[in-house]
Amino acid sequence: MPTYEYECEKCRKRFEAFQKMSEPPLARCPDCAGEVKRLIGTGAGIIYRGGGFYTTEYRSSDYQKRAKEEKENKA
Repeated sequence: MPTYEYECEKCRKRFEAFQKMSEPPLARCPDCAGEVKRLIGTGAGIIYRGGGFYTTEYRSSDYQKRAKEEKENKA
C-alpha cells in the first residue's frame, strides 16, 4: 500500500496517510477538519537489493542449480 502526502488548506499542516490505491483521497484534516489536497509526486522509492532482481533472487532453487551447473560447464 502506498503512502500519500496531504496538505491542509486551512492550517497548512502536512501529513502522510497509508492507504490502499482503491481508497478515495482524504477530504479533511485530522487536526482542524479543514479541506486537504493530496500532493503529487512525493516519495515513490524503489529499492533493489542483491545481485539482481528476478533472475537471481526469485527463481526456483532447481533453476538456480541448473544455471550454476551450466555456468561451470562453460568455463
